[in-house]
Amino acid sequence: MPGPTLEMEPVEPQSLKKLSFKSLKRARDLFSPAHGELAPPDPESKRIRTSHKISVEYGGIEPTASQKPPRRAESSAPGRGPQGPSNALALPDSRDSSTEGAQNALVVGPSAPRAPNDVGISGRGTLAVSAPGSSERYSTSALMERIPSRWPRPVWHAPWKIYRVISGHLGWVRSIAFDPSNKWFCTGSADRTIKIWDVGTGTLQLSLTGHIEQIRGLAVSSRHTYMFSAGDDKLVKCWDLEQNKVIRSYHGHLSGVYCLALHPTLDVLLTGGRDSVCRVWDIRSKMQVHALSGHDNTVCSVFTRPTDPQVITGSHDSTIKFWDLRYGKTMSTLTHHKKSVRAMAQHPKENCFASASADNIKKFNLPKGEFLHNMLSQQKTIINAMAVNEDGVMATGGDNGSVWFWDWKSGHNFQQSQTIVQPGSLDSEAAIYALSYDVTGTRLVSCEADKTIKMWKQDENATPETHPLNFRPPKDIRRF
Repeated sequence: MPGPTLEMEPVEPQSLKKLSFKSLKRARDLFSPAHGELAPPDPESKRIRTSHKISVEYGGIEPTASQKPPRRAESSAPGRGPQGPSNALALPDSRDSSTEGAQNALVVGPSAPRAPNDVGISGRGTLAVSAPGSSERYSTSALMERIPSRWPRPVWHAPWKIYRVISGHLGWVRSIAFDPSNKWFCTGSADRTIKIWDVGTGTLQLSLTGHIEQIRGLAVSSRHTYMFSAGDDKLVKCWDLEQNKVIRSYHGHLSGVYCLALHPTLDVLLTGGRDSVCRVWDIRSKMQVHALSGHDNTVCSVFTRPTDPQVITGSHDSTIKFWDLRYGKTMSTLTHHKKSVRAMAQHPKENCFASASADNIKKFNLPKGEFLHNMLSQQKTIINAMAVNEDGVMATGGDNGSVWFWDWKSGHNFQQSQTIVQPGSLDSEAAIYALSYDVTGTRLVSCEADKTIKMWKQDENATPETHPLNFRPPKDIRRF
């Protein structure tokens, strides 16, 4: 015989807000039985916390006076410190903390107007600090210099503009090099030709053929009448500019050659390629002196110096390596970048260089490679080329056709330009593949994917009033 059925009471539907309040009340009852009352203030613990905080913040400041600091009643005058009017930080006496309850340890007084002759250290504002220790006999007062920013202010530079567009190549223009006499420059292209152009007029003077793939590297010797070229056909060629023909070829790379550089004082040529090796060649004997192996990916940028480290290479493995040319060994490795280091540029006068990656542009010191700072804004694209002139203007060219100009000293980006592709080209063919200043540093030449060569110069009519310098130092560098 079935038993009697129990009738279930209907469950009252509750809102989400009511359920959350119930859960909150349950949690408070569980973890804080006396949640309605705050813990009574403990004067001794507060005094210890305040003393520790003051010793950490101002412990390294040398005291100027060891006398007892004034009482709170005496220092209540607004903005009065031990050295005249300033922005004062008045600390409450530890004996009065028990009567005032939970209050802030630092009480900032209002600042009083400063007299014209009342200046602090080096003519700057000063900050008066009272630092109590564990007891009043250890209290000291000190003056700290108020430094608004340690970041250097950038030098004003006139904006750059395009004044000539040269067409003539039938493929992407991948490399450029200037003649040391500054009369002509040469460009290498994906159409497998090297073209020589007049610097003043931009007219074509000569076309050289010999490579069977695109030409990625060019260099003109300042000690000989030679020009060197390298390309995706694994070939490195030496051209005699008096005969306009190839007189030597350097065989040894196992894949395409992506970068090329000449040593400033030795008859040595350096090439880096997709085989992850930077090779050192004797120019005259065509012998391979060293094979600088150590990178894990393509070596895509290289430059040389007359003193150690004599070779600096950047690679797709996101590292920069310093090499000793005497022994062919690595001196040090910089791992600051997170992505491929596709371009590097050495300052013509200072002992430092910059490297560009898709994550940021970084500046390093030479010869040890200490990291100096990042540039103050990000181009947010793959940077293929960069160049620096003696006036401290650095130009970077991106894969999206952007050309940014930077102040070398401060890393401030003072101009952002976007190139316009020539008619008939796709919008995606706006990449910048090579940048170079002429010998004087007054002209900039960019080689682009729309098969053109663009020449830039500074705007003569620009002034600091028409193009103001909108610079603000980064917040993480400011000390106060």
